[in-house]
Amino acid sequence: MASSPSASQGPRRGPNTAFRRLRGALSPGEFAAAVRRSAREIGEQVSCDARYIGRVEAGEIRCPNYAYERVFLHMFPGSSLADMGFAPRETVRGRAARDRRAHGGEQAPPQAPLRRAEPLSADAHHSFTDCPEMHEESDVLRRAFMTGGPAALAAASIGAPLLDAVRARPAAAAERTAVAAHRAGEAEASAVEGAVRRIRLLDDRHGADGLFRRAGDSLRAAYELLESTAHRRSVSDRLHNGAGELAISVGWLAHDSGRFDDARSHYAEALATARVASDAALEAHAFCNTAFLARDADRPREAVRAAQAGQSAAAQLGSARLLSLLSLREAGGWAGLGDRTGCQEALARAHHHFERGPADGDPEWMSFFGEAEQAGLEAQCWSALGDWGRAVEHARRAVALQDPHFVRNKALFTAELSGDLAAQRRPEEAAEAGTRALALLGPVTSSRIRGMLGTTARRLRPYRAEPSVAAFLERAKTA
Repeated sequence: MASSPSASQGPRRGPNTAFRRLRGALSPGEFAAAVRRSAREIGEQVSCDARYIGRVEAGEIRCPNYAYERVFLHMFPGSSLADMGFAPRETVRGRAARDRRAHGGEQAPPQAPLRRAEPLSADAHHSFTDCPEMHEESDVLRRAFMTGGPAALAAASIGAPLLDAVRARPAAAAERTAVAAHRAGEAEASAVEGAVRRIRLLDDRHGADGLFRRAGDSLRAAYELLESTAHRRSVSDRLHNGAGELAISVGWLAHDSGRFDDARSHYAEALATARVASDAALEAHAFCNTAFLARDADRPREAVRAAQAGQSAAAQLGSARLLSLLSLREAGGWAGLGDRTGCQEALARAHHHFERGPADGDPEWMSFFGEAEQAGLEAQCWSALGDWGRAVEHARRAVALQDPHFVRNKALFTAELSGDLAAQRRPEEAAEAGTRALALLGPVTSSRIRGMLGTTARRLRPYRAEPSVAAFLERAKTA
């Protein structure tokens, strides 16, 4: 998540080489994960990703907002912001920001004592507007609305109540007409990119079911912005890429909540956008998700073809990790076809690419893809082939390795393990894993994961005389 744009206004500086040195040998994605972990240690919540790190290193973010400042000072004790290559806050934010602080409009200064965040209530877990990441870019929302009208605001503020208020204004129709003639610029492009990040972050925490329809509003707004005239090619490219990534994100929400036809349509929309913009990275991403959907929709041959097309698009992108993921998607297709040899060959390529390690060319959206995801996808391959021993082995490894930040994936792999144990006729272990998966599903709404647990429950019904199995079946029924 980018910091508040008021933190990066003013004359452009050169690259922040001091901050780049702090990253060392880590990739931007790995360093972003370290930032998120450090934030949790001190009770902060930041949704740092590889793009944010890139913006800092490029000098686009001259001074971080207060949340990031506290995290960076915690990560590098004894260093000041100046040591990290940042400009003094007062030289960046200017008079307007000082006025906001004087009237209580900005967070407390960093000298204020740190306080550990209270756990979120159940209501807060499901509230978009209560999430800190929704407020972190409030300056983006204000500027996008003032310069771009309701469409830009929609793209920038998924779930924000301001969107409903704007739509209800009597002048809304006239404003929408004005937007069509508006020349889209950096604010609009950043708004679309910000919407993509927020959707991904909230999906990791809460699952897809409650997000799908709200995210669709942002997607429609993003494609409306594409109809406006961008100032320059770089902005147009960002808008196309952002709209395509947003289509994939909304498609994924549809996919994970069981709306396969909607997902297929959104992925096709993203692929068309990629082709229009000659964006190979977006094309590879669209094919990757299309392959995933085809496997889940029981179209394994299509999954193989889509994954292979994605590998062709990704060949020149310099990301071995992306090629690894696409090879795993291909392996899933071969497994669905019952082709053990084809599956093993694709898995071997996936391991070969993965072992080459992360790189600066790894796409931002791949922050979820690490050893845990690799193990989980391989577990699904062995499960599809009926090799339950290997499926259990890899699913157990996926659960053990998964970063707690990815709540949905932790629940997913635990549900996978439960189903594989049940298929292996280990009912008590399966019930225990299934119960853990249901507990993890507390803040997560994913029809796909609940469907997997439903399969586990059906496999365990013959063993309902066992107390642990009976308890799981009752809890699964209630859930």
